[in-house]
Amino acid sequence: MKRKDPICNMEVDEKEALTIECEGETFYFCSEGCKDKFLKDRACKLPKTSYDLIIIGGGPAGLTAAVYAATLRMDAFLITKDLGGQAIDSTKIENYMGYDFITGPELTKRFQDQLIHSHYIDHLMTQVEKIEPVEEGFQVTTSDLRKYTSKALIIATGMTRRKLKIPGEEEFQRRGIFYGNIQDLSFVQDEDVVVIGGGNSALQIVENLHAVAKNIYLVSDSELKADPIVIERIRGFKNLTLYVGYNTVEFKGDKTLSSVKIRKMASKDTIELSAKGVFIAIGLQPNSSVVSGLCELNERGEIKINPDCSTSYPGIFAAGDVTNAFGKRIVIAAGEGAKAAMAARQYLLDLRKKRK
Repeated sequence: MKRKDPICNMEVDEKEALTIECEGETFYFCSEGCKDKFLKDRACKLPKTSYDLIIIGGGPAGLTAAVYAATLRMDAFLITKDLGGQAIDSTKIENYMGYDFITGPELTKRFQDQLIHSHYIDHLMTQVEKIEPVEEGFQVTTSDLRKYTSKALIIATGMTRRKLKIPGEEEFQRRGIFYGNIQDLSFVQDEDVVVIGGGNSALQIVENLHAVAKNIYLVSDSELKADPIVIERIRGFKNLTLYVGYNTVEFKGDKTLSSVKIRKMASKDTIELSAKGVFIAIGLQPNSSVVSGLCELNERGEIKINPDCSTSYPGIFAAGDVTNAFGKRIVIAAGEGAKAAMAARQYLLDLRKKRK
């Protein structure tokens, strides 16, 4: 049975969680750190709301920043709506250092264990809705209207999947239309499917489907942009048909999806593909709106960063896919998270020297 940690809001398994009895009630915790914080808050009746550093986002960049903040003995707090970010959807991660192959959920679980058991910092599972400059730092307001202050911030909010915005897309969501990978592919067993996109994410989905689906139709409006080794692998799948240079124009069906209409670019010629399932992987958009009024963004909406992950606003650092750093890869995001934590620590040390 699932329970919620009263400190961080994380879901924990009743059988695996740490527990204490308090005033006739049993409380369940993700870690010794949250349990200790609960007892401390109960004793002093004043939950901590002020930190030197707040890290926003729980993907590879945010989690790595949090672990490094813990090892650097920083007074830090992690706020995230989930743990894993886009990495949780990756069913096949190749050549992440230390692993020839690991899945996204497995890697995320290792990150999580490192954070809450080996290198604990205070953390809270919720959405950040507002960031405001205040005297000596920043005020962060969450979706439950709790307010926290810090002297520095690391923004590691990642990206969300883009939509096609065509007829039928909203209607058939979760009734045949999915974004990225899903864990249970049984509903398309021996069925025709369409994968939309031409990057690594789309081709990874093709690899997952080729032993499950009857026919796979890969639709891309441009030449395939995935890693050459992945393109070479999927070209050998006998149940795969490529439609390169086609736009997807409509999803059709009754109560559930039954077909996808595509059109050859610069032409009126259309094709209707039978499909029980559609997997859309056409790219991502940065989750930078929370700092759009503070930090300089580029034309794609990414936070512009300097080599040390600092932004145009003093005290705000950013890491991972939400930034304009080269390469949207898990290993790069993790490295940027470590760099951001180290840079934030140096910023805080310099701040203390100035105030003496």
